[in-house]
Amino acid sequence: MTTGRPQKGPPTAGSPGLPSPRAPLAPQTPARQTSARKPPAPTSPAPQSAAPRSSGRGASGSASSGSASSAGKPAAGESATPQSPAPRPAGRKAATPKVPARKASTAQAPAGKAAGTNSPPRKRAAAKPVTAKRDAWPVTSVADAALARAAAAGVALDAGAAPRDRARFVTELTARLRRCLGEGSGWELRLRVRALPEGDGAARLEAFLHPSGSPRAPVPDGGCTLSCPLPGPPPAGVPQAGLPLSEALLSADEDTEVVLRLLDEQEQLVGLHREELERTNLGVVALHSDLEAAATAQRDLLDAERVTRAEAERARHLLTFLGDASAAITSSLSRNVILRRLSDLLVPEHAEHLDVWLFDEENDDDHPRGIRDHPAAAVTAARTGRPQHAAGHPGGLPGVDDLPPSALFPRRPLLAIPLGARHPLGVLTLTCPGPRFDPDASVMLVELARRVGIALDNAGRHEQYRDTAETLQRAQLTELPSPPGMLLAARYLPATSGLNIGGDWYDAFIQPDGSLLTVIGDVTGHGLHAAVVMGQLRTALRAYAVENESPAGILTRLHGMLRHLQPDLYATAMIARFRPGEREVTWASAGHPPAVVRDPDGSVRVLHAKPGVMLGIPVPYVYADHQAELPAGSTLALYTDGLVERRSQGIDPGIARLGSTLGTLTTPELENDLEASADALLKPLLHDSERDDDVCLLLCHLPSPADPAADAPADPAASPADPGASPADPGAVPADPALPADPAVPPPA
Repeated sequence: MTTGRPQKGPPTAGSPGLPSPRAPLAPQTPARQTSARKPPAPTSPAPQSAAPRSSGRGASGSASSGSASSAGKPAAGESATPQSPAPRPAGRKAATPKVPARKASTAQAPAGKAAGTNSPPRKRAAAKPVTAKRDAWPVTSVADAALARAAAAGVALDAGAAPRDRARFVTELTARLRRCLGEGSGWELRLRVRALPEGDGAARLEAFLHPSGSPRAPVPDGGCTLSCPLPGPPPAGVPQAGLPLSEALLSADEDTEVVLRLLDEQEQLVGLHREELERTNLGVVALHSDLEAAATAQRDLLDAERVTRAEAERARHLLTFLGDASAAITSSLSRNVILRRLSDLLVPEHAEHLDVWLFDEENDDDHPRGIRDHPAAAVTAARTGRPQHAAGHPGGLPGVDDLPPSALFPRRPLLAIPLGARHPLGVLTLTCPGPRFDPDASVMLVELARRVGIALDNAGRHEQYRDTAETLQRAQLTELPSPPGMLLAARYLPATSGLNIGGDWYDAFIQPDGSLLTVIGDVTGHGLHAAVVMGQLRTALRAYAVENESPAGILTRLHGMLRHLQPDLYATAMIARFRPGEREVTWASAGHPPAVVRDPDGSVRVLHAKPGVMLGIPVPYVYADHQAELPAGSTLALYTDGLVERRSQGIDPGIARLGSTLGTLTTPELENDLEASADALLKPLLHDSERDDDVCLLLCHLPSPADPAADAPADPAASPADPGASPADPGAVPADPALPADPAVPPPA
């Protein structure tokens, strides 16, 4: 077996015509020289006639190796002329491996086509577009189809087509060739390399399949044209002769190898991507798990925060309620007000029913209740001093003992809380508004009960102190005398709120010369100390009046005494003196509100003379007397600031209201019943508000001449010095129906 001339360099595995590195029959196949793809050496063209193909032989043009390399290719500028194929027996091979040694491998020409003559090498112009070269391969048998396929694959390989595009092109061409063989008759394959209009040297390999004798007739399915993109035209153009059949068969697996190699690479990439995807999936699953765990933890935190916020809001609500309730309860010093406000605060939100058991009222006639009326839980709380919970189930309340259900309230839980500050005062019993008491609410109720106990204790002490001051105050008030030609009426009303009791006083007595002195005064401050100072001033004033001093002289001496003995206390006072038979009044004022006079015709005037300073001011001062006409039928009203002063209005509007009210009284009403007139005067002035200060009122009425009481002789038994003066005397101060009766205290001698 002969071989061709050895190549100058090692053949490449991807070159057309070379066997695959994996093929074991490579030594028996003539080597395909690389010079077959190069331009042939210049020789004289020798036309050859077509000869029929013999079994296992190629064309006669294979004798010369130099001319064989360019046998099937026209020279530059020539066009390939297709030749009609020669008939051959079916099933015979187009080429055999027993080909004589050639200088360069020559592709076997198709059957019925003579080998081309030698021609000078083509010169490819760089700027001239590629001229279409047409070569035809008859396809009448499987061998012809294989040769045509090999020729098309070689063109694509020489042009540097991408392996994927080349494999796709050859595979589609093989499928169409197989279909053409199945349809019968003769077919012809034409290849053409066409430059693309886009430029950049790109080209396209086009294949045309059509029946023999009709080159331009399309295949029945209309998809006759196949194309393969090329980076550029092949160096040698389209070959006019294909590879030998054996070499074509051996090189058929090259594209398959390329595709398999690409498939291996793709499988490796797919495996890498699959592994990466699996890791990503595992990471995503782990991330989802972490996110779900984080979401669950976040939900738990939100739920816990919501519960905490609800508890904090409830605690804030309870603390706010406790503060408001404490302020409302401790703002009053009356037990009745405290208990009424406590009931309004707790029922029905915190208790369905409320009961307060005060120990000091147990034997009171106004509260005839015995121990048998109270639940056993209240009795136990009073005995032990600990809160008690009575119900059919454990309460679980902090600091509270559990007891069996109460016989008085078997269906509702009870909570009995002792009341006390310095000592036990009573028990607060609450009936639960629902099925059970809330632990937080029970803590608040226990604290509120403690504060209620302190408020009740303070109220009790205040009432005791207030009663003592009021008793002392009333004990020092004077029973009014009954001088001839004068009617007197007086009222004293203690303050209704606070400890503002003591300090206001009135007085009326006859001097040794027979004149009548009427006094109204107010000591600054309240309580027992003010009441004591008021008694001292009253006694000193009477002592100074014995010397027949004028009102101004008496006030001057009182001012010196108070400034010396009580430098921290001050007082206001007004003294009016009436002489028998005179129709005028002499008065002096030490910072006291002005007196109001009602004339017989009903007109009202205010004695607006400039008053002196308050008693006790640390400066020397001499007071002056003032005179005012007071005809018969006139009424002089002396009062303290508690009657006319209001915090929201001041004192001037109060004086105006007093004058208008006094003007509404008629002379007959004043002369017939001065006591009733005094009540009628107080009612419109004090009904609209609680009294936060003592009130004193002294009315002095001069009867008209027609009044028989004006001419009645004075009763010597009614002398101010007479300790046995009858309480029924017209000048006596009647008891206030709203206050307890006061003992009669005779004036000092």
